[in-house]
Amino acid sequence: MSATTPEPLRQLLSTLTPSPEKVVAYVADTYVQESVDQLDRLGVDAAKFAREHSLLLLKPDAIVARSVEPTLNWLADNGFRVVAACRIPVDRHLARALWYFAWNIASPERRRLADLLVGMSDVLVLVVHGADGALPVPVRLTEAKGATDPRKRRPGELRYLLGRHNYLLNLVHSPDDPADVLRELAIYLDEWSRAGVIAQACAGQDRAADATAIAQDLYAGTPARSFERADALDRVLRDLERDGRTVPPDFDPTSDADCAQLLYQAWADGRDLDPWSAIVLGSYVLPMRTGTEPQMLRPVSAEEWLEGRP
Repeated sequence: MSATTPEPLRQLLSTLTPSPEKVVAYVADTYVQESVDQLDRLGVDAAKFAREHSLLLLKPDAIVARSVEPTLNWLADNGFRVVAACRIPVDRHLARALWYFAWNIASPERRRLADLLVGMSDVLVLVVHGADGALPVPVRLTEAKGATDPRKRRPGELRYLLGRHNYLLNLVHSPDDPADVLRELAIYLDEWSRAGVIAQACAGQDRAADATAIAQDLYAGTPARSFERADALDRVLRDLERDGRTVPPDFDPTSDADCAQLLYQAWADGRDLDPWSAIVLGSYVLPMRTGTEPQMLRPVSAEEWLEGRP
């Protein structure tokens, strides 16, 4: 019986996440089915692979911030080895596939900014391996990476180290647990690319040098930019002035509401704003969550993993 028929897949997923809701959702998920089926055909134990490896996405904002080298150093210092590295083109569809089970609480403004962000650069995806332990590698990496909310980040965490303390521009993403590793592997890579990456990952050789080389190519096509709100606002105002748009005389540059209205009006008028500046300013002044709907699947903490309950 195939590992991707419902009952065997359900049994497999039950060992890879403590979330019953995720098991139910992922049994019918095409991406999960593709990864499990391919690993099975290649003679690779899907459960072992997903427990011992994780993925780390360095988003376009990480490329703009020149964050690849600090990330590679942090991984090495924290017991993670890069065993494969890939340059991946991104678009709005990949972003929606990746966060399909969480973006039902994302605000329309956040989705708009994310669509602008994926146009800034291709991304770097790392496959990382770690020593066996009480927690699977993806759970350990997610815990060590730090929270999306900058107020919850702590010294020593990757997002804290990278220093862009912003909710939207959080630079890196990793799957929460081994079940997510299987799903995200098929989102990033087609069948032929996955075969090569799986072979590299199973070989276990250090591929940090490959990641560095890809980073240099990405940097060459993506200018470093400021993450400061004031710089972004200045560029947006200059773009509006160039187009003959007059800013209201009572506009307050320190007011989130005034800056948000500036972006809303510019978009409504079809103004041509510098995308990066709109992303940065919007990340400070626009709402990120609707606050009206529950997530389909909430993240599971390390404590919940150890206790074996959602």
